[in-house]
Amino acid sequence: MLHEINAQASVFSLLHQEALVTAQAEPLLADMLDTYIVSRAHLEEALTAVMASALTDKTLSFDAMSECFQGLYQANPSLVESAACDMTAVFERDAASSEYLPILLYLKGFQALQAHRLAHALWCDGRRMLARALHHRTTQAFGIDIHPACQVGRGVMLDHGTGIVIGETAEIGDNVSIMQGVTLGGTGKESGDRHPKVRSGVLIGAGATVLGNIEIGHGAQIGAGSVVLAGVEAHTTVVGIPARQAGRPRCPSPSVTMEHGSFQHVPRVQRYQQGS
Repeated sequence: MLHEINAQASVFSLLHQEALVTAQAEPLLADMLDTYIVSRAHLEEALTAVMASALTDKTLSFDAMSECFQGLYQANPSLVESAACDMTAVFERDAASSEYLPILLYLKGFQALQAHRLAHALWCDGRRMLARALHHRTTQAFGIDIHPACQVGRGVMLDHGTGIVIGETAEIGDNVSIMQGVTLGGTGKESGDRHPKVRSGVLIGAGATVLGNIEIGHGAQIGAGSVVLAGVEAHTTVVGIPARQAGRPRCPSPSVTMEHGSFQHVPRVQRYQQGS
């Protein structure tokens, strides 16, 4: 717990320093940065201000959203811990991210994920209509559709994010990276547990579609544009339509290294022996 608190404090300290430097360099942004970060005492307060502003519309006011989000963060400290892990994941994995400040303020994948975490907390608390309202607003604001019932681990990166669709009974583990245009969906009108289970360390390439109640094992890699209709073993790379085993990632967690085209080929005869 102490480690998690220190991680939050470290992330917020970096945000605060970057905000001060940016405000001096760009006076036009000074008031906004003061409102969101410089005048705040903790990461929880900064998240509340940023997320309330991002999701405010004609039916959901800034003040009402701020009060709701503040209450959720205080009642569920893990939401703030997860946000710090998500922010660090983006900073470490995204080649375009050299500072924490733009991640919090402008990356819609990060913001959509935090909005989902808030909606999920409402869903689990039995406040499902408000969770649906927040989910609806999130899809409008970011073009990313994650059902509020979906369980998501920590250290998750939705890179770019546009067009991501994740169904109700999907599960996403820790340290997963998902590119734009990915669908984690069902295969039809079946009810119950019907969506993919993505375990830790998985990398899912842009435009990939994963359908059904199947398991994507730890450290697996799904190539861009692939259509996955069957389970994927741990530490296995699959590509194609329908997806077939093409080899194995070069590291235990391809989601961290983000090496989309880097994997060890398994000889064709060996793939046949493995039933691929």
